[in-house]
Amino acid sequence: MNIENFSGIIVGLALFVIIYVSQWACIKGEYYFTKKFWIVFLIIGIAGIAASLFIDNIIVSSIFSILGFVSLWGIGETIKQEERVKKGWFPKRQKNL
Repeated sequence: MNIENFSGIIVGLALFVIIYVSQWACIKGEYYFTKKFWIVFLIIGIAGIAASLFIDNIIVSSIFSILGFVSLWGIGETIKQEERVKKGWFPKRQKNL
């Protein structure tokens, strides 16, 4: 068996990790930087998709593409996170006086 036999598992595991980290970044980013954190997701999204176009290895290219599209999805989630905080589903950051 070679690496191609495990390519689906590798990409699936990467997807799992990317979604987990993206969810965490969405929550923490909105908490510390408000919904303006969406710009970070936009930059990572565009960079990930662009990088995937220039990478020859199909596994690595797929992972960068997934990172890019999950980051673009994170833009909407970061904006929605503000509404979740207003509803009391997540804690609101207390400003230092």
